[in-house]
This record gives sequence, C-alpha cells and structure tokens, in this order.
Amino acid sequence: MERGKLKKKHKGIYSGGGHREGREKNINMAQPEKHYKVFFLAVIAWLVAICVAEIPSCHPRHKAAVVKMDEASLTVNNELDAEMVVSWLSDHCYQVRLTFTAVSITHTHTCRHFPPVLQCVYQPLGVVPAGPGPGLPSSVDFTVGTQHGITLQLNSSLELCTVHYHFWEHGNYSLWVKNLNDSSVVNCSMITDTETVNSYLPIMVAFLLFTGLAILSAIGATVMGLDAVKNLMFRLGNSMETERLINSDLGFPCRTVETATDTILPGPATPSRRLRSLDTFRGLSLVIMVFVNYGGGRYWFFRHESWNGLTVADLVFPWFVFIMGTSISLSVSSALRCGLSRFSLFTKAVWRSVQLFLIGLLIINPNYCQGPLSWDSLRIPGVLQRLAFSYLVVVSLDLCVAWNSLDNLPVDAWWYSAREFLLYWPAWLCVVVLETVWLCLTFLLPVPDCPSGYLGPGGIGDMGQYPNCTGGAAGYVDRWLLGENHIYQTPSSRVIYKSHLPFDPEGVLGSINSVLMAFLGLQAGKILLHYKDQHSSIMARFLIWSLVLGIISAVLTKCSLNEGFIPINKNLWSLSYVTTLACFALLLLVLIYYTVDVKRWWSGAPFYYPGMNSILVYVGHEVLEEYFPFRWRMADSQSHAEHLTQNLLATSCWVLISFLLHRKNIFWKI
Repeated sequence: MERGKLKKKHKGIYSGGGHREGREKNINMAQPEKHYKVFFLAVIAWLVAICVAEIPSCHPRHKAAVVKMDEASLTVNNELDAEMVVSWLSDHCYQVRLTFTAVSITHTHTCRHFPPVLQCVYQPLGVVPAGPGPGLPSSVDFTVGTQHGITLQLNSSLELCTVHYHFWEHGNYSLWVKNLNDSSVVNCSMITDTETVNSYLPIMVAFLLFTGLAILSAIGATVMGLDAVKNLMFRLGNSMETERLINSDLGFPCRTVETATDTILPGPATPSRRLRSLDTFRGLSLVIMVFVNYGGGRYWFFRHESWNGLTVADLVFPWFVFIMGTSISLSVSSALRCGLSRFSLFTKAVWRSVQLFLIGLLIINPNYCQGPLSWDSLRIPGVLQRLAFSYLVVVSLDLCVAWNSLDNLPVDAWWYSAREFLLYWPAWLCVVVLETVWLCLTFLLPVPDCPSGYLGPGGIGDMGQYPNCTGGAAGYVDRWLLGENHIYQTPSSRVIYKSHLPFDPEGVLGSINSVLMAFLGLQAGKILLHYKDQHSSIMARFLIWSLVLGIISAVLTKCSLNEGFIPINKNLWSLSYVTTLACFALLLLVLIYYTVDVKRWWSGAPFYYPGMNSILVYVGHEVLEEYFPFRWRMADSQSHAEHLTQNLLATSCWVLISFLLHRKNIFWKI
C-alpha cells in the first residue's frame, strides 16, 4: 500500500488439474542433471538477492535521519507579511487533471500554474507564520511523500500559488514564497537542497542480475543438449551405476536388478501428456503473488492500486483464477473419459470448495494479526474463499455441458468451426445472466446517500461529496449482508482518499466477476481440448479471444483511467478489470505455450515447480510469513534494498521448497 500520506514535522520532533503421472526411474543421467541444475539456479538466486542488499541505499545528505522510506523533507520559507496555509493533493487522486507551465533553471523551479481541475479535496499540510520582517523568512519543515507527484496549494486570504512537483526519496527541498518587485505578485520557487536517492536502483540491479542468470541458464541448457555432452554424461552415469551395483548387496536373495534393456522398453500406456505451460503459468502467477504479499520491496507498483488502474500486484490473482478455470476444463474432460459419473465429480468439487473456504476462513485469516481469532470481527471474504466459490460455480457449469467424448463430432456440422464455443452455449447463457445481475446491482441498486451507479472511492474523492459511499453498491451489499465487522477493515483506498468505511476487495459482488474470469479460463481449456496438438489453431484462437476481450475493455474504459463507462478497478473486480486481465492472460499463455510446449525452448523452470504445488505454497507462505527465513529483523527498515532482499529470499525459499517436494513426488491436493 503506498505511503501517499504527507505528515507535518516540527523541528526537533520526528513522526513516524488433472492427475499427476508417476516418473520413471532409470539410470539415464539427464534427469538428475536437470535437478542439479535447478538446485544450482536456486542457490544462485539467493546470492543474487544478497548482492542486491549490498547496494548503498542512501548517499550522504542533509537531514538524512529526518525522513523515512518514500519520504522527503520540505522546508517552506515564507517572506510574506501574512501567514500561509499549505495544502496538498496527490496526482494519484481520483480524476486529477493538471494544467501548468514551468520554467526550470538548474535546481530552481519557478512555477506559474493555471488553476487545476480536480475531483479530490486538498488536504491540510500545515501553517507557515508570516515573516518577522522584510526579507526575513519564517520557516516550517514538513515531510512529503515521494511515490507520486503532488500538488501544493498555498493560501493566505486568497490563493497565492499552486506548485506541482514530484519529490524524490530522502531529498531535501525548499519552497520559497516571496513578493517580487510588484508586491501584488507572489513568486513560488522550489529548490533542491541536497542530492536525492535513486530508490529504484536496487530493483533495477536485481532485474539485471536475474536476467543475466536466465541467460546463463539458457546457455547451460544449450550446452547440455549437445550430443557430445549427452554422451559424456551417459558414460559417466553408466560407470557410476556399475560401481554402485558392485559395492551393493548383490547377493541378497530378494534383490532384483533392473537390466539395461528394461530402461528402453516402452512402458505401459499413459494418459495424454500434461501441458507444462499451464503449470508454468500458474507458478509464475503464484511466485509473483508470494513476492507482492511479502512486500515487494515496499515499492508502490508492487502494491495494490488505491482505486482505479493497475499495478503488478493487481495482475496475479485474476491470472490464478483464469488458469484454475483452464485446469477445470481439462480435468473434468479427463474424468468423464475415464467413466466417472458427473454426480461423483460434483460431490468432490463441493467438498474441495468447502475445504478451500475453511482454510481461508480459519487458517490464513488476517484477523490473526490482531491476536486470537475473534468471531465478533472475523473476516468472512478472502482469496481462498473467492477461489472456492468460483471453482464450485464453474465446475458445476462445466459438468452440465461437458461432453464425454470429443472424438465423434460431425465435421460437416455448421457449428463445427466454432465448436469450442457453440457446444457450450447453455453455460455461456448462465454467465451472461450472472453478469446481468452484476450490472443491475452495481448501477441500479439504491444506496443510501449515494448516487446510483457510483463506482468511486468515497472519502475525499469526487470533491468529498460522497464520503460514505466507498465502492457504491459493492460496499453496501457487503456491509448489509456480512456486517461491517466481518469485511476488510483497511482497504487500499484509505491511503489517498481518506475513506473510513470498511471495504472488502474480495466481496460478494466482485465474486460474480471472478466467476466470469474463471469461465474465460475454462473457455481456453475448451480450445486446448478441441484442437489438441494443433498448435497453430490453439494459438490463433487464443489471440482472437484476446483481441475481442481487449476491444471490449477499450470500449468500457474509453482507453482512459477514469473517464470510461466502467473503469478498471481491482477493488471492485469491475467488468473491464476482468476483460483486461483475461486479455493479458491469453497473451501470456500464448507466449508460454509456444516456448514451453510447442518449441520446448524452455522447461518452465523454476515456475513449473510451485505451479505443481500451488495450494501448499500459497497456504504455507501465508502461515509462515513471520518466521525465519521468510522474515527477520532488518538493520535498516527504511531501506528499499533490505526489504527487496528479504522479499526475494523469502520467495526464492518457496520456489526451492516446491522444487524439493517435486523431486520427492510430494504434492498437496485437496
């Protein structure tokens, strides 16, 4: 969550799917070599994170101890003969439009601004007394945020000036307010007093190091794929196996030795090859989710957006829901081909949904941060709870329309060219009905003291006209149905918009659109089923669906952040949010499918391993978050470099754990 709040500082006082196939064991050394390579890469990833910690997080600067992470020091100097009120407004506030001209001379910025058109209320920063005499300034120090640009408004009896500026972390700035030759003209000049910190340097270095690691891994895989290297490894493997057999208890009467010919004979028939791209996609989403949940180095773009818009943190959960829908399609089809009844599959889905819901409710509930779980303030919605609901609804829809076999479809039928869509029209009809319910409730439901169809953050947004309308109908339904004490108490809108009402981003109305997200993933699975091994057809249809969803998003948002019919909003899980993220998911899936399953340029490592054990990794990272080695006391808690190091190491731990569990063939399924 971004530190958008600006705090006054007085001198001397500081403020602060499918079933898994068994692996065949043989004496071929290629498989162990892959495991050793992945283990080696995991160790290097730890070293990379440690290297990031060594990056200097600050430079010698004036007043370095005054400010914290994502803050800067601002001294306002008033030479006027009247006291001055300083107010501020974040550029990230809802529907901000700034129009200004600026003249920059080295480190001095003289700004002349036209009045901005704003949809948020200015927040008081403090009062600067009048100057004690001509040419003698009165000075007051403030702490300002650095994550986004801000607009400073200086008022006396009238508005004196408005200054827009983007401060940099740990910088020291001076704002001089004085009269020019004409006493009726006020000049406001911003001066940079000391060198600032490049807070993005640690993450840039980490990115370059991990990119280099990926390149080295690719080169190593290419070398290991050479015939000469393969033959060498095979000969070494045979010699090692021979030595092991000689030194073992060959005379034990019950011992049998597998001959060399046994390893090359065809094994029993196995089910169709599991698509590694799906597990890789799931694992990529999960790894990013773990990283951002652990803090993401405390960078604002690794935290959820305050209201409208997208950050990296807003991408991963919808992608996880999407790939869950894809896995549902493949697993249900496989189970029906094996002869399982639809009723038995439905009962298993119900039981799995109940388990997911209870794990989310009772094991990883955020209320544990406040002490023992209290039923009076138990948060009912949550990530696993939403997954459980979406899973149950989408499985039920698929069981109603899925075909037992896709091998005998009439090729000459008029619907054959669009069979992956038209064969399942009843399920699509149900989804359309659900979306109609969402649209009607969102835009037509009367909400006390709020305009119909309100999608804003409340608080100081919309000029503070609707302070108790956070989330509109979505927030109202949650508060009425679940109660204020049983939903999320500290939504991301509190930072910038000062909203005080509880609001849950995993609430009731948003769950309808999460069903749509999972169902779009189910549609991707239908494409994989109907065009099995037809790679060009699969990728072409993924791209067509991505284009269609992208066009829908463009229409809904008018290609803007706040001006559209339905803005992109993670808190609301708005319709445009779902179509946009599904568009991105299909594009990413095409890329991973092509590189992993078609060309096999990439094995999917290391993301493949957490993707195979997703429930264990997600629950484990939540439950063990506060334990070593996932968290420890930092020497400098105001350093992005230290936070980034800790979060990278914690995430790498879970990748390593999932790899080791994969080697032992241990998977947690519910």
